[in-house]
Amino acid sequence: MSVKRVRSLPLFPSFKESSSHSQGSITQERTNLGTRPAERPDMEVDGAAPRSGTSKRGHVRSQVCTFYMEGRCTRNPCNFFHPEDASAVVGNLGGYNGKRLNSSFEDSISQGSSRRNVWGRLRGSKTGKVSTVGEARYSKPRDKICHYFLRGGCTKGDECNFLHSYTNSDNVTFLVQLSGHEKAVRAIVLPAGSNKLYTGGQDGTIRVWDCDSGQCVSVFPMGGDIGCLLAEGGWLFVGLPNELKAWNLQTGAEHSLLSGPVGQVHALAVYNDMLMAGAQDGNILAWKFNNVVNMFEPVAALSGHVAAVVTLEVSDGKLYSGSMDFTIKVWDLSRGICRETLRGHSNVVMGLLSWNQYLLSGSLDGTIKVWAPNQSGNFELQYTYPKDTGVNEEMDGVLAFCGFVDQQNKHILMCSINNNTVRLLELPSFTDRGVLYSKDEVRALQVGPGGLIFSGDGAGFVKVWKWSP
Repeated sequence: MSVKRVRSLPLFPSFKESSSHSQGSITQERTNLGTRPAERPDMEVDGAAPRSGTSKRGHVRSQVCTFYMEGRCTRNPCNFFHPEDASAVVGNLGGYNGKRLNSSFEDSISQGSSRRNVWGRLRGSKTGKVSTVGEARYSKPRDKICHYFLRGGCTKGDECNFLHSYTNSDNVTFLVQLSGHEKAVRAIVLPAGSNKLYTGGQDGTIRVWDCDSGQCVSVFPMGGDIGCLLAEGGWLFVGLPNELKAWNLQTGAEHSLLSGPVGQVHALAVYNDMLMAGAQDGNILAWKFNNVVNMFEPVAALSGHVAAVVTLEVSDGKLYSGSMDFTIKVWDLSRGICRETLRGHSNVVMGLLSWNQYLLSGSLDGTIKVWAPNQSGNFELQYTYPKDTGVNEEMDGVLAFCGFVDQQNKHILMCSINNNTVRLLELPSFTDRGVLYSKDEVRALQVGPGGLIFSGDGAGFVKVWKWSP
């Protein structure tokens, strides 16, 4: 989907911060972190007994205690150094230097050969330290998330050495968790101007949530796994196995668009008055609504992929399709032909996002690639995140994409990773803006007005977040 600019609208007005946890109200999941491990002096006074942090001979220990850095050291005294300022140690280990972009996305992109130097680099920095997909980072004590808490099974409470929170970002607040789906949530849509949120799951149901109360007001059995949802022009389109349904949100009328077996419908997109669907058989089917007969009629079938089409993106008269055949195809919608095929990923292309003149693609191979048209109009690879270091290291795969522009004109990419996290990355530097944590893989992402973010995971939960720059 294209980048959405966040607008300030009064959705979820009843979600106020509270100290109690109840359906339809915000739960601030950050608990009192308790007392940090006792800080210890690192110098010895002549004639006095050696203090913790020094050896028995009085020499200051220079090697940092990794258990202390993780908030898990129980030794007193410890044979290794416990620094008073853990952030200084993180800085010496090559952590992010704290610089932020100070100009708009458009201003930071230059033309010609310098374009290649924009992606993944912080303004004013020659190296531009960025985070890595699935990368383990050094953390301050008690700065790591408690995985037992995410599963709902931590019994230590305030005494836990790890953080009880669904995010480590200063810009994101967890509001509420919506429960009801019995299997993975695969799609989330919020129709423009509506106060109803629609979620679809592998349990074969669509649930409708009231944005004012946070309650589920309707459940619609669809008869099969829901692969995708799209809300456009007063219609809700539902991708199912061998079927695509169109549901009129005003009248409740339903239309079935498919007439033959095509497998699971994984992706949907709309361009002008044409609806397009990517299916398991590798084809992309298109329809237009005929007002005379009051029904959708097929108008085209785009063939070329040799495996399932799992993601679609439309921009400037072009359709981009990502497939299980590891390729991206660029289609000219005015002529209905494939202009070119982009190769570079070594696994399924799971997400596509059009960002100005650039195309971003995410794959199960654990990379995000940035493509841009050259002077002849053909796309070329500009940047791969994380940068290739020459180390044959297995990375966590990308599951889904979503992007938005916040009130400060910062461009944020939300990237779901198959390690049960969602990474927040500021473009074009790929600066780490935090992580959203989940009990299971997040397969659905959606943004709403006023900085709202929605995520749906494999456990059937929908979480509502608030982005505040």
